[in-house]
Amino acid sequence: MNIVMLESLAIREELLHQYTEPLIQAGHTFKAYQRDDDINTQIQRCKDADILIIANMPLKGEVIESCPNLKFIDIAFTGVDHVDIQAAQRMGIAVSNASGYSNDSVAELTLCMMLSLLRNVPQVDQRCRNGQTKDGLVGNELRGKTVGIIGTGAIGSRVGELCRAFGCKTIAYNGFSKKESTEEITYLPLEEMLSQSDIITLHCPVTEQSKGLINAESLRSVKDGAILINAARGPVVDSQALADALNRGKVAGAGIDVFEKEPPLEKDHPLLRTPNTIVTPHVAFATAESMEKRAKIVFDNIDSWLSGSQINKVI
Repeated sequence: MNIVMLESLAIREELLHQYTEPLIQAGHTFKAYQRDDDINTQIQRCKDADILIIANMPLKGEVIESCPNLKFIDIAFTGVDHVDIQAAQRMGIAVSNASGYSNDSVAELTLCMMLSLLRNVPQVDQRCRNGQTKDGLVGNELRGKTVGIIGTGAIGSRVGELCRAFGCKTIAYNGFSKKESTEEITYLPLEEMLSQSDIITLHCPVTEQSKGLINAESLRSVKDGAILINAARGPVVDSQALADALNRGKVAGAGIDVFEKEPPLEKDHPLLRTPNTIVTPHVAFATAESMEKRAKIVFDNIDSWLSGSQINKVI
């Protein structure tokens, strides 16, 4: 099999060699490239591939359809909305993802944003650098807050676990599944959940149901002075509607790691000019530990597919 990796997995060369050498010894070929979003370049690089490895770079149907030998797409990412899955399905191409590699990394950055916003960390950092005092910037504790979770898969559930360790009450939106309430978490309709939450945190994929879920209408149900964290997918939130809510003080703060498009952002993006907003360029998944977990999953996917037993199956 001709295996082509279209972007780096962000691991040490020694570790990459450890995973690729057995494949090469078994008679397969392996070629790695640095990311290039130019479609013509992608087609040239992968036109003869049997197996493609990508992370979060967009993979359009035009590229997939230009690879007549392609049999397996191995996505080194949890979400797959950046890949034309329908094109792969039409061509009979198997697709797997790397679900589970970033559960801890995303959950920990989510908690980091909650704590930083509650304690005014960006503002007091700037005050200190400017030779000033806190000057009335008294923060709040996480303990005792009600945290509303939208999306209680592996990551959302881990966030809930960490929040409860801090002494929070956890509730969740009941619109994505038929999960029953437990002693740890109570499932509620969206408006009710939003109105009760001191902190709202998003951990759902982009689907027709979730796209634009946080919009001008749903934000009207948000408890005054709540904080919103988005470490899920950008299109789940209407950025302009959230910016408007932040600017008028309806929402007290936001931590945003994902946007409608991958950073770099346009300089006039509405969430770059809002008060008490932490923005990060899609880094929640990116830790040394998670990258190593991801690489193992990616090459386990290939080994399993080659042996006729696909794992982490998308299609």
